[in-house]
Amino acid sequence: MMRKRTGIVFKAHRLKIHPEYFQPVLDGIKLFEIRKNDRNFQVGDFATLNEYNPDTKEFTGRTISVRISYMTDFMQHEGYVVLGLKID
Repeated sequence: MMRKRTGIVFKAHRLKIHPEYFQPVLDGIKLFEIRKNDRNFQVGDFATLNEYNPDTKEFTGRTISVRISYMTDFMQHEGYVVLGLKID
């Protein structure tokens, strides 16, 4: 999915996130994600974080929309990035 803003096209990503990481994002405490960059993330892209319980292998139904506000691969494993998040 793509969104346009002032002539620039941003991608929209749908991502799984475990409950222990989801709640701090929801609370505004954890404003970053470390992810494999297999989706060519870009600053300005949108992401819907879908809470996923790995024990039950089911989605909980809780989601949050964020925008990627910053990105770096500094000191990360090959192919991984740190994404700065801004809650939409």
